[in-house]
Amino acid sequence: MIAVIQRVVECSVYINESKYSDIEKGILVLVGIAHGDNDIDISYIGDKVLNLRIFSDLDGKMNKSLKDINGDVMLVSQFTLHADCKKGNRPSFIKAEKAEKAQEIYLRLLDYLQSKYDKVSSGSFQSFMKINLINDGPVTIIIDSNEK
Repeated sequence: MIAVIQRVVECSVYINESKYSDIEKGILVLVGIAHGDNDIDISYIGDKVLNLRIFSDLDGKMNKSLKDINGDVMLVSQFTLHADCKKGNRPSFIKAEKAEKAQEIYLRLLDYLQSKYDKVSSGSFQSFMKINLINDGPVTIIIDSNEK
């Protein structure tokens, strides 16, 4: 499982030109589900999302977590994070989990986050979404559960 975590001032998800969900200060998490991802990957990524210290303390050092600042989470699935571009110019997505299984894992990750924190919103799995965000920093962190 790959998660791209972006610190944001605000973030909105639109589907069919209508606002689906939005958050204020916090993080946007783009998550790609790979073949073989399981509960260990879910808890690893979920705990990193909630506890990663990427927000500034009073001295301006990244020393506070999302929970410390009472920030929001926006979770969005993005299978293209598993693109393999080594051969040619057309990405291959063979490492990405099949849609039905990926949706199950994505929803379990969403449930995991919501069970541990009450300020979690999401996109809609396998929907064409437009995401508006104001990046804060910018701060962008990539976490791969295979590297734990």
